[in-house]
Amino acid sequence: MSRSKTRYNVHEAKTHLSRLLEQVAQGEEVVIARDGVPVARLVPVPPPLTERPLGMDRGRVVIAPDFDAPLPPEVLDAFEQ
Repeated sequence: MSRSKTRYNVHEAKTHLSRLLEQVAQGEEVVIARDGVPVARLVPVPPPLTERPLGMDRGRVVIAPDFDAPLPPEVLDAFEQ
């Protein structure tokens, strides 16, 4: 099986799944075809998102003192239309 090949039929994919996964782990995309028609694509899984520490935006966000005050009647009326 050639490393540069990126399209495999279902039988090849089943037979050489470990090798295909190695290719994908190295960043390649692999297409699996049935009767020459592509039906699936194996792609690398993106790295997990890192956790954002609490307070990382401290001092960058300001909440107005009246942010939870009732809306004016004209704004409430606009929702009813």
